[in-house]
Amino acid sequence: KVEMDKLPLKPWGSTVGACYTSNGDYDADARIIEPLIGGKLYSSSPVPPLPVPDLDSTLEKVKKSVLALAKNDEERENVIRDIENFKRDGGAALQRRLNKRASSLPSTSWLQLWWNTLGYLSVRDPVPVNVSYFFQFRSDPSCSTGIQRGASMLVASAIFRRMVMTGSLPPEVLGRRRVPLCQAAWKYMFNACRVPRKKQDEYTLHDPTLHRHVCVVRRGIFFRVPFVDADHNPLPLAVIESLLAQCVAVADCDGGELGPAVSLGAMSGDGRDEWAEAREMIRRVEGGREAMDVIETSALLLCLDPSTPVSDPCTASLCWYGQPTSPSRYFDKPLQLICADNGKAGLLGEHSMMDGMPVVRYADAVVSTSYDDARRAAPLTADGANGLAEERVAPVFGEGLVRRMREDEGLRGKDAESQARFASLVSSQSLSVSVYRAYGSSFMKSSKFSPDAYVQMAVQLASYRLFGENVGTYEASQVRTFKHGRTETTRSCGPESVAWCAEMGLRRDGGEADAEKRRRRVAMLRDAAKAHVGYLGMAGKGQGVDRHLFGLSMMVGKREAPPKLFSNPTFVKAKTWRISTSHLTHPKFDNWGWGEVVPDGVGVAYSIHPGRCVFNVTARKETGYSPKMAYLLEEALEEMRELLEAEALGSGTARSKL
Repeated sequence: KVEMDKLPLKPWGSTVGACYTSNGDYDADARIIEPLIGGKLYSSSPVPPLPVPDLDSTLEKVKKSVLALAKNDEERENVIRDIENFKRDGGAALQRRLNKRASSLPSTSWLQLWWNTLGYLSVRDPVPVNVSYFFQFRSDPSCSTGIQRGASMLVASAIFRRMVMTGSLPPEVLGRRRVPLCQAAWKYMFNACRVPRKKQDEYTLHDPTLHRHVCVVRRGIFFRVPFVDADHNPLPLAVIESLLAQCVAVADCDGGELGPAVSLGAMSGDGRDEWAEAREMIRRVEGGREAMDVIETSALLLCLDPSTPVSDPCTASLCWYGQPTSPSRYFDKPLQLICADNGKAGLLGEHSMMDGMPVVRYADAVVSTSYDDARRAAPLTADGANGLAEERVAPVFGEGLVRRMREDEGLRGKDAESQARFASLVSSQSLSVSVYRAYGSSFMKSSKFSPDAYVQMAVQLASYRLFGENVGTYEASQVRTFKHGRTETTRSCGPESVAWCAEMGLRRDGGEADAEKRRRRVAMLRDAAKAHVGYLGMAGKGQGVDRHLFGLSMMVGKREAPPKLFSNPTFVKAKTWRISTSHLTHPKFDNWGWGEVVPDGVGVAYSIHPGRCVFNVTARKETGYSPKMAYLLEEALEEMRELLEAEALGSGTARSKL
């Protein structure tokens, strides 16, 4: 049942003004913005500060994970020496400094400002592929067109936005024990935008009471579309549908003077310094500043793509980056809803100030609201019928502005360069989707495995066979149980998984037929999965090693030599994430994914449903890794099942399939 709250939104007033600029500091932003956006949503869930792990404990975990990837005695001896010397080599002093920093920041995390800036806002790479992630939604059987799907998603978005802004959204909790989570991310979701600047980007938040519109884009043409009324409740579904139909009609006619003057999708998908220059050039054109403000202040972006994807790879690519040359996107918006003409839909998220789990909750509200639900939640009234006849949409960039932009030779050159670079970026990528239907979490649980740990071991075996060796593997773990916590790394490649992969071999050998070999392999698989679950639990408690090591490295003075461990080749290899993974399962998500994090690496997003597993595998096209990894994942899952079933039969514990 879709319900709307009745609390009013708070105008920001003269103290803050209509726009607030964030430089990536959660703590500073919280003091100013949280009383205005969300209110009790933030104060109702107190969480402890992010701990600084014990240095000896971190070094012991590092030794275990790094030694697993050492190739010979020399590498092992060198890295053991550097780990054992770390405290004497300046590490103890760095730990004292980090503890002092944490003590001096009682209202926030010692990590968050570094992570938000150095990990995101200061990075100069393009946002698409490198930062953005996508969700691919299951089809809504109650609608059949992109306009209908887009309209229903806007109704759901309006309801959810209102709950966020008024603070009536119930705070998130974790697990059966309902452990409170940090709610800091919500204020960056609606009426917000990343803004390109030289050296380091900013994030702007806009007074939602002043901006009741979304931006709709089709064929590169942007439209300002109202979607909520004066009380910030959704407009009737029929009104929104009519407005979207107008956008499509205008964009699909002969563009002429109304066509896009530049590709904002390609420009916003360019390198950050290049985009910063191009954006300023647009804003200097008469009327350009006002047009860009319409996009950046909008609640979100709705992309109505003139395409009809059918296959999962085609739909995933559409959600990930859009058209390969001139995409109808604005990659700096935190939320971009994607709708194809045939009703296929998804979401593209900008990652810099907001991790995936709050967006999953928003997306859950969107996909759980069908077209029929939206029609009941936002019915057409007499007033709405009058509005339907009166409302008209027009392109954000009007004829005069388009003409002036086209006459700007420098801007035309920037546009051509951005389009060429964007096309090169997209064409460098390979995306494969594997839907393995032989079994899923039901079989894994019946075999006494954590489904996530089981699939992580399949990833280990597949990557071992792909690369011919074990490599550094990252699984994202959230640490939102701590104040301003974001993520920690779970190192999936450890001594237990390395030993199991070596036992399984670089190719299938039919080992399930040999009773002794089979028992040994099953026991080693269980040991590896158990170790993974243990590390995952530690990471979730803020006791991983990678954020701690990053913090220690940040405490090295400008004129100081860092500890030798930080440059040890085996240590560096162990934290080079040639395999980047994350797990998200939602009954109404068909797929999800992001790009690889190193040039010679692979990104593996996965979902584990009761009867199937879905993998989205990305890599640079030149490596050939994406289709190979997708195949090897299926092969690993099949081999693991055969191994477990053969062992169950041999031990007399097999259950009937009936």
